[in-house]
Amino acid sequence: MPCSLRTRAHFRLSDMPSLLHRFCVSLTAISLLAGAMILFTACDTANSPAASEQTANLALINGRVITVDANHAEAQAIAISGNEILAVGTTETVQGLIGDGTEVIELDGRLVIPGFIEGHGHFLGVGETQMQLNLRDVANWDEIVDMVEEAAAEAEEGEVILGRGWHQEDWDERPDPEVDGLPVHEALSAVSPDNPVVLTHASGHMRFANAEAMRIAEVTADTPNPEGGEIVRDAEGNATGVFRQNAQGLLSPATERWDPDIAELAEMAAQEALSKGVTSMHDAGTPFSRLAELRELAEADELGMRLWMMARDSNENLRENLADFRVTRLGEDRLTIGGVKKAIDGALGTHGAWMLEPYADRDEHAGFNTTSMDELEEAARLALEHDYQMAIHAIGDRGNRETLDLYERLFEEEGVNGADLRWRIEHAQHLHPDDIDRFAELGVTASMQGIHATSDGPWVPQRVGEERAREGAYVWRSLWDSGALVTNGTDAPVEDIDPIQSYYATVTRHMADSTNFFEEQALSREEALRSYTINNAVAVFEDDIKGSLTPGKLADIVVLSEDILAMPADEIPNAQVDVTILGGRVVYERD
Repeated sequence: MPCSLRTRAHFRLSDMPSLLHRFCVSLTAISLLAGAMILFTACDTANSPAASEQTANLALINGRVITVDANHAEAQAIAISGNEILAVGTTETVQGLIGDGTEVIELDGRLVIPGFIEGHGHFLGVGETQMQLNLRDVANWDEIVDMVEEAAAEAEEGEVILGRGWHQEDWDERPDPEVDGLPVHEALSAVSPDNPVVLTHASGHMRFANAEAMRIAEVTADTPNPEGGEIVRDAEGNATGVFRQNAQGLLSPATERWDPDIAELAEMAAQEALSKGVTSMHDAGTPFSRLAELRELAEADELGMRLWMMARDSNENLRENLADFRVTRLGEDRLTIGGVKKAIDGALGTHGAWMLEPYADRDEHAGFNTTSMDELEEAARLALEHDYQMAIHAIGDRGNRETLDLYERLFEEEGVNGADLRWRIEHAQHLHPDDIDRFAELGVTASMQGIHATSDGPWVPQRVGEERAREGAYVWRSLWDSGALVTNGTDAPVEDIDPIQSYYATVTRHMADSTNFFEEQALSREEALRSYTINNAVAVFEDDIKGSLTPGKLADIVVLSEDILAMPADEIPNAQVDVTILGGRVVYERD
């Protein structure tokens, strides 16, 4: 099926609107499609004075339009004027707004939804991943060694080799030799003796280094573990090459040799996102040095998608820069810097999440508190002072409880309503049952990622125990029913940025081994769509301009090849993005 009635280049990132066109759309009637199987409660603007004086520059007709707007739930067509939605309604309604210069996309019954909003990702990380070794789908450690050997053969002398995406729990065999199920560096050092190698774990909370990288970083048997981190060692006390949590920072002297161009990273990240139907992203933590560069791109209208960004930096830098970096909807609504990000703990996959009780498979260990509570409190107070939203990464049940306790105490001391602030907990993966209702009670957003439940599901019960996992692991349903605002995303590049895969995980909890991970915690398809659109807009005070297909909002729209709301559940992963529209312009179209 063709995507439209005309031919267009695959990507049009440079073809972005240069001017904002604001239109006042009068809502005068509700058009009903009599006798149809579906009741279209969309606004009919065809006969209103405002609409009759305008002609759409782009129209989508003869489809199934799910608006995610409670007042106008479903329609057949959309008219766009400038970068905003002009009208949503029946095909007949929208045809009245089509003129000689209108570009028309024939939907042929396809599903149209608001542009996906990635609720927790790492924008530049998505671009960086395109330039590094992709280790997400490797079968075992030997494959990684082979990939590094090939890269080293092509690299210049001393050039750092970077990769990301490996996860020891996904391998088909344990490495040999190994410590705690993790490889040791000898094989990697042998194939790349002159080039430093640093390979980041899928979670982003652990790194593997070869001997040359450790030499550059001056890591020896005498190097102490940093607070909140661990250098994994063998029986003789030698570093194996694995650096958990805060110990990753020790490898900075090796990784800082790589300094790609920010504009290239941003373009590659935007292309990848738009090809998956993601028009906006909540970026979960970028230092001020990079935020300044992204701000320059936005001011020059060179930012290819919409970003809401969290500053992640030292408290000293927060104090010095927060007042100057607060920007809202800069550069054609492309950039907002509105959050402060910190991390209280690590990840379950690295035994780094901070737990109330020890891990079931490491009974002497309960994870790491990676940032002191004093530092977190100071950062939160700075966020409050400068009108930023606070966002704390918390994965373990103790990490979540300590974060909720901190928020509650600050709300009470400052006399503020948490619901008015919309502060966040990033991930909220493992909760004690007593803390589930506290999210709604305090007005704290549960910023979650559906795909994590199914990618982690095969080994989570081993980590925390079956009963603890059932009661508190990735409890989407429980949080939603409690009244908490629950958002969705992928944590890209931890996972592929593809929202359809995360949507599928959210509604089925279906894992690769053909079992379901506590499927009673799944959301309905309509709820999952809300978690990926309007809920993410609400979470950052942007629901007035995005998150639903409502006249007057930005025309950020996705056309899918299949109807993910109605097709058989097991076929949802086969759905593809046919067209991505950003601000009224087609910026991606599937061949």
